[in-house]
Amino acid sequence: MLANEEVTADGRSERGNYPVFKRNLRQWVMRITAYADRLIADLDGLDWPEPIKLMQRNWIGRSVGARVDFPVRTAAGTQTAITVFTTRPDTLFGATYMVLAPEHPMVDDLLPGAWSEDLPASWTGGAPTPVAAVAAYRAAAMAKSEVERGAEGRVKTGVFTGAYATNPVNGALIPVFVADYVLMGYGTGAIMAVPAEDERDWEFAATFGLPHVRTVAPPADWTDGAYTGDGPSINSANNEISLNGLETAAAKAAIIDWLAAKGFGVPTVQYKLRDWLFSRQRYWGEPFPVVYDEYGVRGLPDSMLPVELPEVDDYSPRTFEPDDAESTPESPLARATEWATVTLDLGDGPREYRRETNTMPQWAGSCWYELRYLDPTNENAFVDPEVERYWMGPQAPGDCGGVDLYVGGVEHAVLHLLYARFWHKVLFDLGHVSSSEPFRRLFNQGYIQAYAYTDARGMYVPAEDVVEETDGSFSYEGAPVNREYGKMGKSLKNSVTPDQMCGEYGADTLRLYEMSMGPLDVSRPWDTRAVVGSFRFLQRFWRNVIDEETGLSRVSETPADAQTRAVVARTIDGVARDMANLRFNTAIAKLIECNNYLSRLLADGGALPRETAEAMILMVAPLAPHVGEELWSRIGHTATLTFVPFPQADPALLVADTVTCVLQVGGKVRDRVEVPADSTEESLRELALSAPKVVAALAGREVRTVVVRAPKLVNVVPA
Repeated sequence: MLANEEVTADGRSERGNYPVFKRNLRQWVMRITAYADRLIADLDGLDWPEPIKLMQRNWIGRSVGARVDFPVRTAAGTQTAITVFTTRPDTLFGATYMVLAPEHPMVDDLLPGAWSEDLPASWTGGAPTPVAAVAAYRAAAMAKSEVERGAEGRVKTGVFTGAYATNPVNGALIPVFVADYVLMGYGTGAIMAVPAEDERDWEFAATFGLPHVRTVAPPADWTDGAYTGDGPSINSANNEISLNGLETAAAKAAIIDWLAAKGFGVPTVQYKLRDWLFSRQRYWGEPFPVVYDEYGVRGLPDSMLPVELPEVDDYSPRTFEPDDAESTPESPLARATEWATVTLDLGDGPREYRRETNTMPQWAGSCWYELRYLDPTNENAFVDPEVERYWMGPQAPGDCGGVDLYVGGVEHAVLHLLYARFWHKVLFDLGHVSSSEPFRRLFNQGYIQAYAYTDARGMYVPAEDVVEETDGSFSYEGAPVNREYGKMGKSLKNSVTPDQMCGEYGADTLRLYEMSMGPLDVSRPWDTRAVVGSFRFLQRFWRNVIDEETGLSRVSETPADAQTRAVVARTIDGVARDMANLRFNTAIAKLIECNNYLSRLLADGGALPRETAEAMILMVAPLAPHVGEELWSRIGHTATLTFVPFPQADPALLVADTVTCVLQVGGKVRDRVEVPADSTEESLRELALSAPKVVAALAGREVRTVVVRAPKLVNVVPA
């Protein structure tokens, strides 16, 4: 089984380049659609980036509109109706044709035995009959993924069914086509096509010579093409209702009321979100705790849980010939016959049952792992209610609860994060958790970037195996590849393993380098050579605490002088604020600056006071925990520093006695001087006008004005 993303644009598998066929399989699904409204509404209470919230809202795709029935006669002469969902019922008078998805169950019933006369050749696809035309078109559509079918700007294709439906608002007979740009998974798998108000319909109509009727007046400067915005209705009236002149919202309400009164339609809320497919045809995964008999499916009692995977010799799925279009996928567990068929007593005596041979996807664990981490050794429940309430419970009335901070990539927005929210709400409704949301705050880190390479099919190849040719091009296994620059990831096959870096520099150096690369939420390039800077900082820090020759501690019990205390206090204050705001790169910069100060202090023959050494070790430990723990032990502590509080800065030491004042002439920096922090504007003006470098820059010119921003800036403006 393949996901859409694993199918190439040619309808073949990413791995092996095999043809891909679609099959309807018996599957388990989660009814996530039942939670669609709550998943949208509860986003407002989350401290999440707005782009992520918008992605989830769009993925759920809540649309308000109407279901409308278009009467149609089948090939057998039976009167029925094609039902469509539309968010723009106000444009019904402009519907000039209809389109069904190739998979729509009604298609076969509509196909007459022969074409009517005088049809354009583009409508029939050159086939002798509607049945042959639709069969050929369906075969071509089945080779495309839904992503490809729904791609914007793709040339529209389709074929006429030979049937005509009736537009319920004006009685017009409109042709019914089959086209792959309509998907069975959204709405009803059928659309009313309004070319003048929909870009895809406009493109299709242009290809097949179909008319367009404007039902919404475009702006005065509109030139041509579909106008998809709001505006007053035009060309929208019959003997019973007129929408002409009504703005879009009012026109929608009026036509929905009319449709409902006439029995042609009903107001409807529709979602793009589909129920969550929860089956996989593979070995690795949690087995479903159910069995089957001749009456259907039966759940297993708690006493028979968990259901464990059997030991098997072959984990691979069954293979088929590449051109075996009639094959049916088979799970590896289906071959474990002794496990799949089992005798159990479920309360009505020993009987033979069949186990489910599909397994659950990885989401079965990743959607709730944060709860199990709270209470991992509990053998009676997945989490003790009191433990969950302590860590994740609401902190105030109206609070949704959840973990305080979740750091993750934006690529999880509509998969893991949406699934986890649904899973958590189910547990909340069942009374197992006190919080209605799993993650109160979300922070998206940026990508680590590197070069990736794609072959002629557009599929990624291992970056480490790509060869740069003498002419500057790149190849993989002798074939040319394209190079692109973007995020580093497993799916892009350009990941850099940290093993070599850890082996050469240590895990702490790797951690420190990653956090010092730049702001956490900004993407940044990976450069293995730059790790040396982080390694040298840790070496210098180590040498300031431990004598390089003797291996003994350099820490002294002598109190620190006033200047050292002030420097360390400012570092503690700055690092604490940076840590709280996830600005690890600037926290590291402050630690490097303070360590450089200590290096100069020791170079002049000074000692490293214990209060200074301990504060520095405690600040470095969250960033380089192995070095921190080792140094903590080397300076005399016998217990871990894990439970030692982060150092606190003395507020009195944060008040600077002096500050650096920048002296400018005409906006250009000419000097920097240390001045009292409480310097007045008048004293700074006199200082600047008498400063030798300012006087030299003026070169005898008159002074027009002096701008003072006490105590940090003076700008002398010459005449």
